Amino acid sequence: MGFDIPEPFVWDKSFEVFYKNLDDEHKKIFEAIFECAKQRGDGALLGNLIQVCKDHFKEEEGMMQASTAYGDFDAHKKKHDAFIEKISSLSCPLDDASVIYAKDWLVNHIKGTDFTYKGKLTPNS
Repeated sequence: MGFDIPEPFVWDKSFEVFYKNLDDEHKKIFEAIFECAKQRGDGALLGNLIQVCKDHFKEEEGMMQASTAYGDFDAHKKKHDAFIEKISSLSCPLDDASVIYAKDWLVNHIKGTDFTYKGKLTPNS
């Protein structure tokens, strides 16, 4: 069962994980996907999306590893790695299927996977 993709494709409070740094990074990923969807032929925007995701995943994974209350790190990291592999294999101009994949993955990953760590991570200072 999947979650609905918001239109316009922007972060809203229904995606909140209640860690300011991670919520801010999720907003950046939404923005990066939105920009890629708007300007599908811009390889620099695709490169930015990949980098924003890598940076976010590193931060989030570090918080997961530092937590004794979150026990699903390996499965979560595999989902991150598979997403990076997929978006890194894309080329511009992006087709509809690639844009829909990225939007759908992010929405369902946050609400279906990230939500499982709510209240279990130690916020970074």
